[in-house]
Amino acid sequence: MADHQRSENPHAIFIPYPLQGHLIPSVQLAIKLASKGFTITFINTQSIHHAITKSSQEDVFAEARRSGLDIRYATVSDGLPLGFDRSLNHDQYNECLLHVFSAHVDEAVGNLVKSDPSISCLIADSFYVWPAMISNKYKLLHISFWTEPALVLNLYHHLDLLKKNGHYDPLDKLNDVINYIPGVTSIKPTDLMSYLQATDTNTVLHRIIDKALFEATKKADFIVCNTIQELESHTISALNHTQPFYAIGPIFPDGFTQELVPTSLWSESDCTNWLNGRPPKSVLYVSFGSYAHTTKHTIAEIAHGLVRSGVSFVWVLRPDIVSSNDDVHDVLPFGFNDQVKDQGLIVPWCNQKTILSHGSIGGFLTHCGWNSILESIWCGVPLICYPLLTDQFTNRKLVVDDWKIGMNLCDESLQVGREEVSKKVKDLMIGVKSNEVRNGIKKVQTTLQDALGTNGSSPANFKRFIDEVKVHDKNQVEAPMDSINQA
Repeated sequence: MADHQRSENPHAIFIPYPLQGHLIPSVQLAIKLASKGFTITFINTQSIHHAITKSSQEDVFAEARRSGLDIRYATVSDGLPLGFDRSLNHDQYNECLLHVFSAHVDEAVGNLVKSDPSISCLIADSFYVWPAMISNKYKLLHISFWTEPALVLNLYHHLDLLKKNGHYDPLDKLNDVINYIPGVTSIKPTDLMSYLQATDTNTVLHRIIDKALFEATKKADFIVCNTIQELESHTISALNHTQPFYAIGPIFPDGFTQELVPTSLWSESDCTNWLNGRPPKSVLYVSFGSYAHTTKHTIAEIAHGLVRSGVSFVWVLRPDIVSSNDDVHDVLPFGFNDQVKDQGLIVPWCNQKTILSHGSIGGFLTHCGWNSILESIWCGVPLICYPLLTDQFTNRKLVVDDWKIGMNLCDESLQVGREEVSKKVKDLMIGVKSNEVRNGIKKVQTTLQDALGTNGSSPANFKRFIDEVKVHDKNQVEAPMDSINQA
């Protein structure tokens, strides 16, 4: 069969990681690329598709297509039944993503390439271990999408140096300052990602980290990252020495709160009317994200601390915040809802962008997920940091130590106490420290706005990335379909 011809604008298969925090920027990047002429075939897992769409029969990009974007949609199984509790059975789920899901993706990509020879790129989340293998097999350009700060990827890329110096597997030197990583001035071991602080590194997640982040991402043709050049210039410069790396963040929808695509995995409560009745910058927003768990004791201490602070609050309290097990419920202290009925509003989920952009919001008590940090900076809302998992500990360092746009919930330990919660909430909202962090976040907010401006670094980097992809795509040796069939 003759070699196939590819169009001027590339056709990319895009496969996000099946977690809310990864899905949101992936969807927005797909729209951003499609708005520049790319054809995108977006592949969700069936379980994520089911969670988003619920009763809707349309795929998640139906409205985006009606606006003129060429985004196609497909789903594949992650290897588990829809009713399987992925949160409760975390390790089993990740084993499936590592071994079973990759086989389903291989089959799906093979079928797509055979049926549509215009496909020339594979864009996949950097946490996957298989993109290099599949992109090589089907002669596709491999674009790795990193959804966290450049600092975090850079640390993962240097696991060998961390091991050599006793700062990973095992972490023997807790009190040393790590100052030998290219692109990292210094960092404390306690600011490393939670997986690098673990005493047991013989887990499925550590195997994924070793294979995906230490090995596979280094084989990508390009890495695009949801970060800002000016905020991580030193680290980005170091990463650029090894392979093409493009800081194109923050990847937000136009209008910020307006989205063509639904990305929430839960029904959202509308808090607008309640917030409308509150003075400017008087309300604390509290949320610990879509994934990480904490303890019933911690929730109780935060609850008592909020009451003692006297500060108005909106608290997003997921039903599974302590555990997805149905046996664990009623995590708030007895009578708490009645006690705070005039002070606070508690909802299971909400549209975070809508909340943060409301004029009554004056602070954010957060788990330090990267999306939450970027959204909070964009809205000029300072933070109280309580990291729970993975990159959140390193993100906290950026927020509190480097950019000085927030404060720690717990200074000396991770043990939450109601007195400290009350003190930190009052410090952020009305105390002397409040002026310091608000001035800091105004500066960083301006940096973000400038980065996304017409002449900003992010659109410039995005254009360079697209231009390079098109050049690479045109120059790429195009394999005959017969050779793809034999792959």
